[in-house]
Amino acid sequence: MSITPYLYYEDVDAAVDFLRRAFGFKACGQDMRGPDGKLRHASMELDGALIMMGWPGPTYRSPTHLGQTTQNLYVHVRNADEHFEQARAAGARIIEEPADTPYGHRRYGVADPEGHEWFFAHELKRADG
Repeated sequence: MSITPYLYYEDVDAAVDFLRRAFGFKACGQDMRGPDGKLRHASMELDGALIMMGWPGPTYRSPTHLGQTTQNLYVHVRNADEHFEQARAAGARIIEEPADTPYGHRRYGVADPEGHEWFFAHELKRADG
């Protein structure tokens, strides 16, 4: 089983660019544009995991405009520290610096320009194996 998150963005073109630069996502599938030329739907992948995103219409307000978090994503990566440096260099807003968790992950948290929160982690090697 797999779950594919579908994120709403006020500016899908800007979101695609940010997710590529900050997190290393790559475009996949077919983009859909509106009559105005703006991106209305896109798919991206990171290490075989898929996300989709779109613009739900003119009344939509992102978490930044709402002033609150509406969800977060937890993504497994090969090396959270290296991934963190890429995200920080791309201007992601830091929520949480890389740290070891009590449940055996090394993770960090950032927010994208529209306020969606992302946590990236890798599993720490266990002493017993």
